[in-house]
Amino acid sequence: MSMTITPIKISDSEWEVMRVIWTQKATTAQEIIAILGQTMDWKPATIKTLLGRLVKKEAVRTEQAGKKYIYYPAISEGETVKSATENLFSHICAKRIGEAIAELVSEAELTAADVALIQEQLLNKQTVEKIECNCIPGQCECKHHQ
Repeated sequence: MSMTITPIKISDSEWEVMRVIWTQKATTAQEIIAILGQTMDWKPATIKTLLGRLVKKEAVRTEQAGKKYIYYPAISEGETVKSATENLFSHICAKRIGEAIAELVSEAELTAADVALIQEQLLNKQTVEKIECNCIPGQCECKHHQ
């Protein structure tokens, strides 16, 4: 079941804030500031600005509890990661996606369980005969080599 219909684009800084909210499940600006303030060297105002943007993008919802606001994730981490991956793949030639996935696998640190999971996905993967280039001529090598 997907929580969002349209993918929400979030910046690298917003990702950092979302990771805290996904982990805490319900949190306050103060808690986020305590977690990220030191490591990221961000001022409380910066974190509050990022929270405001995430609320506006409907990635986060808020509820008032006394004088504080409680922040909850409105989008799931899994959906957001999937959306970011799809976004990455939309920026490369369809014929190079397999190559990109292989590169990700070779670069990533993986446990035996991770490798087993990937192998299981590959075993069950339905293949296609041919992948058509989906680029505008001049955006990749495909078109002028035919």
